[in-house]
Amino acid sequence: MTVLPPIYKDGITAGRLDAETLSDNFCDVHPPLDPHEAHVAADRCYFCYDAPCIQACPTSIDIPLFIRQISTGTPEAAAKTIFDSNILGGMCARVCPTETLCEEACVRELAEQKPVEIGALQRYATDTMMTRDTHPYTRAAATGKAVAVVGAGPAGLAAAHRLALHGHAVTLFEARPKAGGLNEYGIAAYKTVDDFAQAELDWLLGIGGITVETGKALGEDLSLDSLSDDFDAVFLSIGLGGVNALGVNDDQALPAVDFIEDLRQSEDLTKLAVGRRVVVIGGGMTAVDAAVQSKLLGAEEVTIVYRREQAKMAASGHEQNHAAASGVRIITNAAPIGMTKGGVEFAYTVSTEDGLQTSEETFVLPADQVLTAIGQALKQEQIDGLDIVRGKIAINDQGRTSRGGVWAGGDCALGGDDLTVTAVAQGRDAAEDIHASMTQGA
Repeated sequence: MTVLPPIYKDGITAGRLDAETLSDNFCDVHPPLDPHEAHVAADRCYFCYDAPCIQACPTSIDIPLFIRQISTGTPEAAAKTIFDSNILGGMCARVCPTETLCEEACVRELAEQKPVEIGALQRYATDTMMTRDTHPYTRAAATGKAVAVVGAGPAGLAAAHRLALHGHAVTLFEARPKAGGLNEYGIAAYKTVDDFAQAELDWLLGIGGITVETGKALGEDLSLDSLSDDFDAVFLSIGLGGVNALGVNDDQALPAVDFIEDLRQSEDLTKLAVGRRVVVIGGGMTAVDAAVQSKLLGAEEVTIVYRREQAKMAASGHEQNHAAASGVRIITNAAPIGMTKGGVEFAYTVSTEDGLQTSEETFVLPADQVLTAIGQALKQEQIDGLDIVRGKIAINDQGRTSRGGVWAGGDCALGGDDLTVTAVAQGRDAAEDIHASMTQGA
């Protein structure tokens, strides 16, 4: 094995940049549209019949309708159209990969023009509504039914809101100190400035009928048996609490999700430590978020290393370009084979008929901080008694699990694609099935 260089003296340290520079670095990456810009952007929509953008949206928002409502000067009505399908439309407008969903399907994009700025218009509408004093939804009369929602991430919040809207009493259990899940702990800070995740949570809870209990984890403080005894239905949206093992000196690497969580919860970024030379192993959105934020914190050299070719990276082309524009280097077709505190040794990889193979050609990347973003997994002790397929809870099209009275959705459930918008759709649809089951015996 190649002899690795010694650890750099500076190592991982805080305060690489001053507070003013950090504030500038972590400002809103995509500033909102003003009213004039929104009207100009809305006027570009063709308002297609059977619009392909609707088909491309996991929550099936009526996009031409809400854009027309913006163009006619009624952004609050546009927001209601959005929220009827996606109650977390504000966050999704900020983090959804619209460039590979609705905007990629836009007819203007197909005509080799710039697509309609659907994401930016969605943010304009939802932000306008959320600044109003009145809540757009009113709960139905109380049904006397109670539902436990375990996990206050996007799927859990969407399910809780829809169930409360139907008049059911919802108790939302969350293992962490704050509700919000991925939106609060796992998304790059420059995408959700001004504590938006908590502002959206507070707005959503304005419907009433939802009690939030934090510090309550399934498998530790809660069991499926007790929840099934105490509630008429249970919805699991517990995310993926485990981190996949790298298999090479894992104790010398930090999960990228932990790095991002520390950053998101930091009250003073000048006290957040980062390496001078950072290596991020992985090819998804988490890898990009961790790499870009390392650079913004003051790391001099940041490199993403992915084991397959660039076209197979889970991060969208837009996110990859953003990383490159931020000064992040991307190396593909390389897998880690050794690690010390001084660096990481990689072997180049080759795709064959028998799968991915490592070659004998190797190289070393100096690093004083290594972040891993190679996927997450369920904590097995949380879901004993449920059918698990490919590491996730098996569900049918309505979100029902193998256990009667228990539904699931979001990252923990089979069939999702690890997107906030998909989790919202699963939570919403499961809530409708729970409602039908409790009220109609379906």
